Amino acid sequence: MSFSPADLRARAETEAGGLPALVLSAERLAAMIAPGAHGLRRAGPGEDFWQYRPAASGDTARSIDWRRSARSDAQFVRDREAQTAQSAVIWASAGQGMAYRGGTDRPTKRDRARLLAMALGMVLLRGGERVALAGQPPRSGRLQADRLAQSLALQADSGADADEPPLEALRPNQRVVLIADFLGDPAWVTDYLARASALGVKGALLQVLDPDEEVFPFDGAVLFRSLSGRVSHDTRDAGGLRAAYLARLAERRDLLRHGAQGAGWHFGTHDTAAAPSHALMWLYQVLGG
Repeated sequence: MSFSPADLRARAETEAGGLPALVLSAERLAAMIAPGAHGLRRAGPGEDFWQYRPAASGDTARSIDWRRSARSDAQFVRDREAQTAQSAVIWASAGQGMAYRGGTDRPTKRDRARLLAMALGMVLLRGGERVALAGQPPRSGRLQADRLAQSLALQADSGADADEPPLEALRPNQRVVLIADFLGDPAWVTDYLARASALGVKGALLQVLDPDEEVFPFDGAVLFRSLSGRVSHDTRDAGGLRAAYLARLAERRDLLRHGAQGAGWHFGTHDTAAAPSHALMWLYQVLGG
C-alpha cells in the first residue's frame, strides 16, 4: 500500500498527537526506578566498593583504608568498581498483530510495548547510559529521550502481522531488549540470538500478550482473523481449540526461553492487564545482571 505525501503528513500528525501522553506516562513509570551506572567488575573510578587489596608500591597514603589496615599487620587499599556508560538498544515490534486488544479497557500490545520501551530508555538515560531504538545510533542525554519518544510515537506499522529487528544493526558488546508478542514464525529469533551470542551481545526478550491470548476464553462460533487479514480461521467450537492453543503457547514460550538461555539472554512475559511497572523493573534488573 502506498501513501501520498498528504496522507503521510496527516498520519504523522495523528500519531504525534499521542506523543505528550506517551512521554508523560513513561516519565511516571520511569520515576519508580532509581537508575545507577553499571559496574565493570574491575578496579577504577566509581562510587561502589569492589574489594580490599594489599597496598602496593605506588599507592599513596591517602588511598590506604586505615580502619581496615588496623585489623591486621598489613596495609589495605579500598578499590572501587569502575563504571562507564554502556550502550543499550531497544526494539518494540511494529507488527500489525501488536495492535490487538481483547477489550476497550486494556491498552493494545503495541501501546504497552512502546510505553515500556520509552520508560526503560528514560531510566537508562538517567543513569548516564547511551540508548537507541534498533537501527539508530545510541546517544546519551535528555535530547535523546526526545528522539526516542518521537520515533516511537511515529512508528509505522510493518505492513505484516509480525516483524523483526534489523539483524545487521547488532554491534559487539551491546545490550539489547526485544519487546514483541513473538507469535509469528520464530525462526528469526533463533538467527538473531545466534548472531548476538557471536558478538557478545546480551539482552532480554519480553513477550507482551493480551489476557485473551493468555487464557483463550473463546467459545462457540468464532471467526479468528489476523489484523492484516492475511490469516483467518472459522470455527463453530472455539472452546474445543483451547487446550491445543494453550499447549502451542507453552511450546512457543519454552522455545523462546531455551533460546534465550542458550545465548546468555533472559526471557520474560507480560500481559497488558498487569501493571507495567513489574515488567519495567524486570527489564532493568536483568540488564544490570
